[in-house]
Amino acid sequence: NMASFLSLISAFMLSVVIFSGAVVARGDVLELGDADFDYLAAEHETMLVKFYAPWCGHCKKLAPDFETAASRLKGTVPLAKVDCTASPDTCGRFGVTGYPTLKIFRNGEDSSSYDGPRSADGIVHYMKKQAGPNSVTLRSEADVEAFVNHFDASVVGTSYSRRVYVLLFRPPRLSGKFEESVLRFTETITTHTLRRFIRDNIFGMCPHLTNENRDKLKGQDLLTAYYDLDYLRNPKGSNYWRNRVMKVGYQFASQGLSFAVANRRDFVDELEEEFGLGASDGGDLPFVTIRTQQGFKYTMREEFTRDGKSLERFLEDYFAGRLKRYIKSEPIPEKNKGPVKVVVAESFEEIVNDPEKDVLIEFYAPWCGHCKSLEPKYKELAEQLYSDPNIVIAKMDATANDVPQGFDVQGFPTIYFARADKKDQPKRYEVKSPKTVISILHKQTQTSHIPVFPLYSFRETLHILMYQRLYMSGYKGSLKCFPL
Repeated sequence: NMASFLSLISAFMLSVVIFSGAVVARGDVLELGDADFDYLAAEHETMLVKFYAPWCGHCKKLAPDFETAASRLKGTVPLAKVDCTASPDTCGRFGVTGYPTLKIFRNGEDSSSYDGPRSADGIVHYMKKQAGPNSVTLRSEADVEAFVNHFDASVVGTSYSRRVYVLLFRPPRLSGKFEESVLRFTETITTHTLRRFIRDNIFGMCPHLTNENRDKLKGQDLLTAYYDLDYLRNPKGSNYWRNRVMKVGYQFASQGLSFAVANRRDFVDELEEEFGLGASDGGDLPFVTIRTQQGFKYTMREEFTRDGKSLERFLEDYFAGRLKRYIKSEPIPEKNKGPVKVVVAESFEEIVNDPEKDVLIEFYAPWCGHCKSLEPKYKELAEQLYSDPNIVIAKMDATANDVPQGFDVQGFPTIYFARADKKDQPKRYEVKSPKTVISILHKQTQTSHIPVFPLYSFRETLHILMYQRLYMSGYKGSLKCFPL
């Protein structure tokens, strides 16, 4: 009946859950909610909080590492989590829009976003630094030597004759002839200039990419060489290929591309999922990828030569725009005549960005329960609009295909509407109430000519969304309503 249908859709689209408010400790991660977050968070000097949704695949992937880190940090820094489907008020107050979101709280106040690694080791290392002193006193030459002989770069400040000197020491294992091992800060000392100096130099020309620093390094156009890198057991062999990357990269240092090396065994899943590379690809030689800030991906298919010439050719082609982007895509379906068009990455441009058609596209995951609940309703909508040549109802498996730029998919299902005349401005479809849908449509089209009907179901709402461009272009036909 209508009441049960609305109940189902409301639960699906809004995930509204009533939470008891009691804090629960399962393992060593505290579970906080609307009723107790402020009270309990204020009890801790430093606390890391994960805001998540139970259906979120990325959240499920993070959960074991987060739990392990909580156990190892017990008694040092507490880790907590908030289910945003159960505690929307708390998540809303702290501006949570995607999952998982990690934030550091100090005495109950939102201090900063967590921008560290998301592995158990990385979380432990990062949060110990957050909880410990901001600096240590070095009282002897031996103290300085021990401090800078570290896996990461080190920053040392000292004063002499009323002047303050700041030095950045690169990790000893990454010392090389292509850059200085020690950098001296030469500007006027302010918080801003010091932060910029450290940010711009902390990783050097070709850092060692790890699970702990990956999030910081991947916010730029980055070339990475993956091979059997092991600085603990084979530092000389590890630097053999790094030196060749640096020798070639030095020639392109001013063109906005950063460089890194990584142990391929640390990124087996990512390389297979994002670049289609198996663990045995490349053999003993490095394989090279480029990922840009926009999400564009490239792979070097030529074998990495010891003289570096193949890498040089690869970079010349990249900067000349001659490389073909790597796109993770399922095969284009041989038959695609159903009411819901199946889109893959290779056919996205042709179907979704067709300038002659309005397209509603659902990004889904095969394992997503909400997607499965939506499927019959989505198909029914497509059947109702199948005869209209100007409208396409489509879906794409976002776990098996690269999601194009402009479509932000953080959870499933995510639905976008791409108007025929505004393909560069796809609109994410979010329903909070019938009134907000009508309001959104008026704002999008900047007109009051869209007919306002009482919205009784998810299907009717989508129907109006589909027809908005027809009304804008002067269409005078009637808007068919689905039976209630």
